[in-house]
This record gives sequence, structure tokens and C-alpha cells, in this order.
Amino acid sequence: MKDRYIELAPGFRISTVLTGLWQIADMERDGNTLNPLKTAPAMTPYVEAGLTTFDMADHYGSAEVIAGTFRKTHPLGSQSQMLTKWVPKPGKSSFAETKAAVQMAMDRLQVGSIDLMQFHAWNYPDPVWLDQLYWLKELQQEGWIKHIGLTNFDAAHLRIACASGIPILTNQVCFSLLDQRAAGDMLHVCEQYGVKLLAFGTLAGGFLSDRWLGQAEPSLENGATWSQMKYKRFIDVAGGWGVFQELLKTLHAIAIKHGVSIANIATKYILEQPHVAGVIIGARLGQSVHVEETLELYGFDLDDSDLSNIQKSLSILHKIPGDCGDEYRKPPFLTASGDLSHHLENMPKPYEAVQYPDGSLKVFSGTPWEGMAGYCRAVRKRNTIHVSGTTATHGDKMIGGEDAEAQAHFVLDKIEAAVTSLGGKLEDIVRTRIFVNNINDWEPVARAHGKRFGSIQPANTLVEARLVGEGYKVEIEAEAIVEG
Repeated sequence: MKDRYIELAPGFRISTVLTGLWQIADMERDGNTLNPLKTAPAMTPYVEAGLTTFDMADHYGSAEVIAGTFRKTHPLGSQSQMLTKWVPKPGKSSFAETKAAVQMAMDRLQVGSIDLMQFHAWNYPDPVWLDQLYWLKELQQEGWIKHIGLTNFDAAHLRIACASGIPILTNQVCFSLLDQRAAGDMLHVCEQYGVKLLAFGTLAGGFLSDRWLGQAEPSLENGATWSQMKYKRFIDVAGGWGVFQELLKTLHAIAIKHGVSIANIATKYILEQPHVAGVIIGARLGQSVHVEETLELYGFDLDDSDLSNIQKSLSILHKIPGDCGDEYRKPPFLTASGDLSHHLENMPKPYEAVQYPDGSLKVFSGTPWEGMAGYCRAVRKRNTIHVSGTTATHGDKMIGGEDAEAQAHFVLDKIEAAVTSLGGKLEDIVRTRIFVNNINDWEPVARAHGKRFGSIQPANTLVEARLVGEGYKVEIEAEAIVEG
């Protein structure tokens, strides 16, 4: 049985059930004006019950302000841990912008240092996300941040960050009986680099509860919360309302056996998964409190029979496609607002394309070798794009450390960045050539290639070749044909 608290790092202990404050944004979106001095005391019952950790973000309405008011004015405020997030806008950034974002969170929370700053990246091919993490690391070293976490990172980019020397403590991801993506590659990276998961969406916006057992499929056109709009999409992708009802029936039988709720069973299952440090349960401060039900999580254990029955129900569900966080970055867009393709299409290109007199377009990634050796990162002539041999280089840094798979993923990000900046897309790549410095690294490199190109399947060559530059494990070049 998992304890009520877990020490994530020396001197940093959180409750294993965290209270999520994202619904503050929902409440304010619905027209409610929340006075921090009046709303903050609603956090008291949670701390009194030992649920001392609160999760919020810069875009959760006035959540940070309310939490800061509680921490500053309430006697129990000093016993709480305030976890927040920074979700920067896509495109160019700077250390000054990063510092300003952390300063704003500190001001709102009325603290001299952020307990855990969790970072979200929109567009992996744009390496600005790595710059921002390095800047957060610098601010951590200066005492502005105690710990760095991520939110909605997939396994590949969690690997890149950890292998590149960013001290990642946690990754907050969607993880529920409906959504088992975090039980795949993510767990292997967590095991290798000692990262813990903070699971949200565990109750699927309230759908994994007694309330929906035996109910007709809802229409979400009017009156649905943002969470319900989001997680109904997960239910649809997982097989639909009928299959979902079968899962609820299984959970109901187990709940009766233990004298608890369906929500307790759904939460307990995720809480006990490897590398999960805690689950985040949303709260509508001042409107509903479920502290007593939450504490029932610590009064029972799921036995082998329970787990077997749950696994049988999960085997009927369709798997949510992709990896953690993909719902924000690629189809199917399983978000409250639905299709985000228009948002992604409007994102700034990673590199600026330069037009040449011969009609070609070229992009440069800024590595020192491009200028010295006289070449571009990629060139487009008519509908063909040629991408130079690319290593895991970003500015003056080698990305990915000793992890060949991490280096390969970053190289493939750079190739995608070059192709998209020249008007193509990853699916337009028809040929890749891979050179590994040591043939013993072929498998993790090939695995990274397979994860990115499994549905595209370009022509490919992989050979051992002596690479230029100390520490580089892989170099990849590519060709793309842009139709239309």
C-alpha cells in the first residue's frame, strides 16, 4: 500500500494524492469572480486531512493567487506544497522571458522559491524548449526554483531532457484506466533516469465514478464541463460508451467488495502503478469537497483477483494512440476544444528559410560546422528537400549525453524542423541514412527511428561509420519529396 506521503527529493515531501486547481479556471470561465481572500480558506479541509499538496499552473485562472493567499494568510499555509507550471507560448524565447515567468509565479504564490516548476513544450522540433529547460536549470542553481518537472512530455523527449543533464524530478501526464499510454515506454525512461510520474485525468473528468454507471450516453453539446468534453473523447477513442459501461460494471463489483466507490478503485489502480508518485484529483474550491472519500484510498488494497478482473476489462478497450501528451500535438486531438491542427499550423517555423537566386530555399540550424564547412542544414529545390547529415548538436551543446537513443531522437527532431521549415512535413520523407559511430548502438538508434517513422516507412540504410566530434553516437541524413 502506498503511503500518504512520498519524498521526491531530500527535504521535498508531497502527499500522494494531490489537489488539482485547474477547475478554478473553469469556474471563472463560467462567470464566477473569485476573491482570493474568500476562496483561499476553502483549501483548509484538504491540508487538515493531510492532503497538503496542490497543483496549479500559470493558466489556471487565479489559482496561483488563491494558493499564495492561503499560504501567506492561513496558519496551515506553511504546511502545504505548491506545485505550478509554466506553459510558454510557441516560438522564440529568452532567458529574460523565462526569468519573468518564474518571477510572476513567485509573486502570485508569495514565495521566494518555487517548490516544483513543471514545464510544458508545444513543439519538439523547435529546440527552444531545450533552451528554456537549460534556463530553468540556471534559475534553479540561483535558488529561484527548488525542483524542475515536466508536464505532458512523451517518453522520447523526457529521455532527451534527462540525458542532456536537466535534473528532471517529475513528469505530469494523463494516466487512467482509459488511458494507459504512461504504462509503456514512459516507465522504462522513468526507471532509467529516476523520474516519478504525477498522474492527472485519473477519474476521466468524473466519468470513472458511480454517477455514470448504467447511464445513457451523454450529449456534451450543452452544460458539460471542459473536463467532460475532453474525456468523452477518450471514451469514444477507447471503444465507445458501451465498452466503457462494461469497465464501470467491473469497477463497481470491486468497489462493493471493498466498501468504497468506483472512483476509489480507479484511483487506487493508478496510484499503485510503478513510478507513480501521486495522483491529482481536481477540486472546485468552495463548492464540493470529497476529502473523506479520498482518504478511503488508504484503507484498502487491490488483490490479485481485483487486478485480474481489471486487466480483463482493459483488454477490451482500444488503446489510446501515441504517447503521453500527443493529444496536444497530433491527431486524434483529445482535448476539450477538439482539433488543434489550426493551432499547430500557425506555430512559428523552427528555422527561417532563405531564398536564393537559383530558386532554392535553404535553412541553417546554427551549428558551428555549417559556416566553417560551407553547407546548410537543408536545401529545397522545387519539390525535393535534402537534409544534411545531422548530429545531436544544439548551439555549442551536444544533446543526449551518452544515451544513443536520446541523441537519435534529437537528430530526428532537427530533421523534422528542417523539413517543416521548408514547407514539408515528416510524412514527406522518403529516404533516411543512419551512421552510428559504434555498431553496438544500432538497436537503440533503430528503435528511435522506428518510433518516428513506423507509419511512414521511408527507404533506409544503417551502417557503422567513424563520426566527427567527440561523443557523437549517431548522424542521420534525409530526403523528402513534397507533393502538391
